[in-house]
Amino acid sequence: MVDLSQLLEARPVRLEPLAEHHIEPLRAACAEDQEIWEIYPVSMLDDNFDRAMRAFHDLKSWVQFAVISTATGKLVGMSNYINPDVTTRVTEIGGTYIAPSVRGSGFNDVMKKLMIDHAFDCGFTRIEFRVDTRNKRSMAAVLKLGATHEGTLRKNRITWTGYVRDTAVFGLLKDEWVR
Repeated sequence: MVDLSQLLEARPVRLEPLAEHHIEPLRAACAEDQEIWEIYPVSMLDDNFDRAMRAFHDLKSWVQFAVISTATGKLVGMSNYINPDVTTRVTEIGGTYIAPSVRGSGFNDVMKKLMIDHAFDCGFTRIEFRVDTRNKRSMAAVLKLGATHEGTLRKNRITWTGYVRDTAVFGLLKDEWVR
């Protein structure tokens, strides 16, 4: 298995493999946006945070990162490689949250490019993104990276609120990637 769990850094982003010392700062970062969790599959607020973190720790097929702002040294979010498969050379990037303080600044773009470059450098040839169709900002960001909208899975996932969401699926191939 390829080890995707490495420290990745490019100003203003540092991605550190998620560790116990990241948990409380992540809790605080997640609490900075009370409304956004309505369109996430899980809630990371209040008691839901502890349940979600226990579930994430049980996900052996996820490579989890704490997202740090190098400008402030503050933990501002999380992101993951989901189900990296060395046989098919496909992985998904998702489960991403970044605090409002770094949104709209190009921070997410740098973070995703770090993750994309690293996955392709590790031999993966396809990266997928799966986004709730209500999350227009995330869909626009994925398209800006050069991914192709390959379709929408209708009513395929029930979120923590009970909402049955549609999921837009995007793909990015290594031979399409422009660094």
